Amino acid sequence: MTSPLAQLVRQMPKAELHMHIEGSLEPELIFALAKRNQVSLRFDSVEALRHAYAFTDLQSFLDIYYAGASVLLTEQDFFDMTWAYLLRAQADQVRHTEIFFDPQTHTARGVVFATAITGIDRALRQGRTELGISSGLIMCFLRHLSEDEALATLEQALPFRSMLIGVGLDSSERDHPPEKFTRVFARCRELGLHLVAHAGEEGPPEYIKTALDVLQVERIDHGVRCLEDVELVRRLARERIPLTVCPLSNVKLRVFDTMAQHNLPALLDAGLAVMLNSDDPAYFGGYLNDNFVAVFNALPLERKHAQQLARNSFDAAFLDADSKQRYLDEVEQFFK
Repeated sequence: MTSPLAQLVRQMPKAELHMHIEGSLEPELIFALAKRNQVSLRFDSVEALRHAYAFTDLQSFLDIYYAGASVLLTEQDFFDMTWAYLLRAQADQVRHTEIFFDPQTHTARGVVFATAITGIDRALRQGRTELGISSGLIMCFLRHLSEDEALATLEQALPFRSMLIGVGLDSSERDHPPEKFTRVFARCRELGLHLVAHAGEEGPPEYIKTALDVLQVERIDHGVRCLEDVELVRRLARERIPLTVCPLSNVKLRVFDTMAQHNLPALLDAGLAVMLNSDDPAYFGGYLNDNFVAVFNALPLERKHAQQLARNSFDAAFLDADSKQRYLDEVEQFFK
């Protein structure tokens, strides 16, 4: 797509609020870290690994995702991974990013909690000073594990509370409803952390309602299945609950068979606070601008939708009022 609209969405200022940092590990970096750390991979080459990115559902993706994460062993590994993402974000005109990380993926392998979070945090701090990208870090709990394990992870995180802006809930959604994590989210709320949760991607609309009512989250990650429940859609619109939609991910994981079938236009028409994100960009076919170009190429979207998506991304961010207004002013200036 080389239209003026494609150039517009590439160049406009934007925020990204749904990106798993482990999901930004490109095959080339996986092999480089494997060599550095003397980790054996079951793939012979970068090409063989990339060829394995043929997922049929969320679980088949997660199997490859966790295998890729096995090369992350040192603080420098986590720094290098995060820095590589920030450089791509800068190229995509991302002004602010709030990234997820999965400590349980690493502590289960014997990697100390501090190793992961300090490496990521160091890259985010350097990104603020050298790249001008503001950022926040959201720690996710793996929902296929127990709540007791999530509570133990939270205890490990407490000495690093200042490095976190919030907590989330990710991994396999099927048969793991949000209410499974009621206690740990209540504790996080007491700690003053922002709360988000994956819901309504593979799971039903009921998971969105439970995430809002029981976990009391402020944003829903994905949420595309909300359109199956008319009353829920009205509530999401009325309460301006942000939905962090990930189009390339949705198609890759067969939530929609093709991008032309994606329900983004219907979500926008319903007045919902949606924005675009890349989810796990190394695995799902592209970073933030790739998602923008893909949807504007396949769907009946216009300049006004681009502006709304950009505005929504900053509106939904966990930023102070002055910073948020500064970014919103930049969006308005860009679209004049």
